[in-house]
Amino acid sequence: MWRLRRAAVACEVCQSLVKHSSGVKGGLPLQKLHLVSRSIYHSCHPTLKLQRPQLRTSFQQFSSLTNLPLRKLKFSPIKYGYQPRRNFWPARLATRLLKLRYLILGSAVGGGYTAKKTFDQWKDMIPDLSEYKWIVPDIVWEIDEYIDFEKIRKALPNSEDLVKLAPDFDKIVESLSLLKDLFTTGSSGETAFRATDHGSESDKHFRKVSDKEKIDQLQEELLHTQLKYQRILERLEKENKELRKLVLQKDDKGIHHRKLKKSLIDMYSEVLDVLSDYDASYNTQDHLPRVVVVGDQSAGKTSVLEMIAQARIFPRGSGEMMTRSPVKVTLSEGPHHVALFKDSSREFDLTKEEDLAALRHEIELRMRKNVKEGCTVSPETISLNVKGPGLQRMVLVDLPGVINTVTSGMAPDTKETIFSISKAYMQNPNAIILCIQDGSVDAERSIVTDLVSQMDPHGRRTIFVLTKVDLAEKNVASPSRIQQIIEGKLFPMKALGYFAVVTGKGNSSESIEAIREYEEEFFQNSKLLKTSMLKAHQVTTRNLSLAVSDCFWKMVRESVEQQADSFKATRFNLETEWKNNYPRLRELDRNELFEKAKNEILDEVISLSQVTPKHWEEILQQSLWERVSTHVIENIYLPAAQTMNSGTFNTTVDIKLKQWTDKQLPNKAVEVAWETLQEEFSRFMTEPKGKEHDDIFDKLKEAVKEESIKRHKWNDFAEDSLRVIQHNALEDRSISDKQQWDAAIYFMEEALQARLKDTESAIENMVGPDWKKRWLYWKNRTQEQCVHNETKNELEKMLKCNEEHPAYLASDEITTVRKNLESRGVEVDPSLIKDTWHQVYRRHFLKTALNHCNLCRRGFYYYQRHFVDSELECNDVVLFWRIQRMLAITANTLRQQLTNTEVRRLEKNVKEVLEDFAEDGEKKIKLLTGKRVQLAEDLKKVREIQEKLDAFIEALHQEK
Repeated sequence: MWRLRRAAVACEVCQSLVKHSSGVKGGLPLQKLHLVSRSIYHSCHPTLKLQRPQLRTSFQQFSSLTNLPLRKLKFSPIKYGYQPRRNFWPARLATRLLKLRYLILGSAVGGGYTAKKTFDQWKDMIPDLSEYKWIVPDIVWEIDEYIDFEKIRKALPNSEDLVKLAPDFDKIVESLSLLKDLFTTGSSGETAFRATDHGSESDKHFRKVSDKEKIDQLQEELLHTQLKYQRILERLEKENKELRKLVLQKDDKGIHHRKLKKSLIDMYSEVLDVLSDYDASYNTQDHLPRVVVVGDQSAGKTSVLEMIAQARIFPRGSGEMMTRSPVKVTLSEGPHHVALFKDSSREFDLTKEEDLAALRHEIELRMRKNVKEGCTVSPETISLNVKGPGLQRMVLVDLPGVINTVTSGMAPDTKETIFSISKAYMQNPNAIILCIQDGSVDAERSIVTDLVSQMDPHGRRTIFVLTKVDLAEKNVASPSRIQQIIEGKLFPMKALGYFAVVTGKGNSSESIEAIREYEEEFFQNSKLLKTSMLKAHQVTTRNLSLAVSDCFWKMVRESVEQQADSFKATRFNLETEWKNNYPRLRELDRNELFEKAKNEILDEVISLSQVTPKHWEEILQQSLWERVSTHVIENIYLPAAQTMNSGTFNTTVDIKLKQWTDKQLPNKAVEVAWETLQEEFSRFMTEPKGKEHDDIFDKLKEAVKEESIKRHKWNDFAEDSLRVIQHNALEDRSISDKQQWDAAIYFMEEALQARLKDTESAIENMVGPDWKKRWLYWKNRTQEQCVHNETKNELEKMLKCNEEHPAYLASDEITTVRKNLESRGVEVDPSLIKDTWHQVYRRHFLKTALNHCNLCRRGFYYYQRHFVDSELECNDVVLFWRIQRMLAITANTLRQQLTNTEVRRLEKNVKEVLEDFAEDGEKKIKLLTGKRVQLAEDLKKVREIQEKLDAFIEALHQEK
């Protein structure tokens, strides 16, 4: 019974305790209290003492494990009175700790939900960058293939750095201490008030933070995160570049015995080089992608290209037009930073200032060489390859800057020429247009933007670049104007992407590294990034280079196969045309035809050495006599033959022969030999070869012959040695046998008969046709010819009276002839009488000399006796024998010099000329012409392009 009565009392106490409790809002059922709590609150517990209840508040609202805002406390009504309560503090502490687990669990759930909600809000604030995924280079997505993560793991921070990232345990201990104070025997109401005051201050401070400051703080954190990512990426790229450089250097030194394959960009550049030489009539070479750099003059095109190429490679000038012709720059990766031209093997080391200066000078010289006289710019392209570690692979074409006004010193059509060159490159539907705009000048002054918008109105292949942003930010009053320029709102043109770059402080001596550091420092502190006018991926030339390279290769992959198909169709058409027009001929291009012609010409030169000595001597002797016969007859024989005795004849002959040999004869002989060699060489070069003759080589052979003869020079010592030989030959007067005597007479008769024939022809032209021709051919004499005829008849009468008349007429004889003619009604001039006498006496003398030759045929016997006891004198026969012997000896000497020296020298000259012609493409185009040559040339080019394109496409697929 006492137990039942005691339990009933305990229930009443518990109900009253629960009813008047000031704990959590709302009453707690007794059955939910802990067993220990039941015993503590039971009024009939043996240790229960009646005491005044203390002020108690809910401690769940002040947990340090949550960041939820604090709520204002509501105090429960305090009931004063004495209640029995036992002072058992370990049980009370255990109770509080057991309740703490529910508090921690609830805080964890609430904190997780709050963190998830905050993360979702941040995620919604971040812009959607999926459309700009192409800007991030492929290397980022394939970074595991190129980066040594083991090396990166070693470079990661150590445990001490990681400790810094761990939670602050001091704060946790402080929070636990706060909880401990709640469970101490001190005044819980005082603790609650302190917590309440702290919460109120935090609430006020939280409200002071505005939304704008939150956004600014988040943007700044995002910017720092992006810059941090950029620096990490640059560091990794630098390490990757160094590793690749080491690998390539080892391959160059032959450590790895394997042949490096040609890079993709080099293969693609070769295709473009072949296309640049291809016939433009097919209009296919402009359909392959390349990056075309256009911009206003002095807008910074060259500086942007140099930042991408990482070297100062272009000529520079202050306000002067430096780019006078397109420059195709092929960027590729290599172990050393070098540059070389397509048509040269010299490498310029871009790490040395001397080579950089030499490269800039060479580019300037090539530009001025391409520019024709009277022009300012040229459409001819200069091809330059730049290799170096870390360079982005692409092909760029730097065009002359667009101008608005033609200044003094420029050609009048300079502006139109620049526009036509720029349009020719930009109208390629697959060309990427890199539009450069100067940010330091007013946007309204730009010319190039209108031109670009005409070529690419939808902006599908245009990348806009704003240069000199540092000057623009300093000078422009409204920064939002720069944002409008970047976003393309101030221009009618559209673009695939917009970029802002800084290309230095305007000092031409700045290095690329200094410019890059200045650019990164500027953008890091620029308001354009801090105020989100520009995105981090839109600034710096490094990001521009990555974006352009990625866009370039994307365009290449999309269009190269289509271009390969078009060349296959072109090749089929050309092959069909060749088969229809030249079914039996091989497809020889211009170079192959030149090699064939070269072999034929060399064979013909060798044929000169196969000419017989007899043929050489006959040609030389005949040619030499034709050259000197007039001098021998007119200046030596005729003056000597008109003397009265043999002594005077021989003396006169010896003197005149000596003078002739010393001054004229050797030089005449060398001229004859050189002309003979030319005639024989020309005969071998031009004579038809029957069915094997190809008239397509005629112009080339003629040009080679003329140039070889022009370069050939006879040996200077030949005349001196020949003079001695000729002098000795003319000094010999001894005729050894009758055969030589008869040969001399025959030679003399031929010479005199030739002269007599020429004299008869001269007299006939002087006096007109005789009576037979007048009757048969109906020809008449002129008045002058009639006078000459009358004078001739009068002079012939005088010669008949005196057949031994001297060669000259006396004055009284001239007067007599004139008076006789006047008596017949013929008026004559004394000079006409002298001219007529010269021809009449010459014919009379030659006929007399021929008669004397007949008498000397039997004079060899008297010659052997030196014409003693004989009235016959044949000194003229001896003279002609001396001349004949000199001709034979001279011909023999010249023949030896020809065959032993001059033919070989001529062959050497021909080889040199052919080598020079082989290196001169313009000369070959000029000399080897025709539809057949052009068709074969086009067919070869198309095949070469197709093969290179196929190899490039295969390598491109393998890289994928």
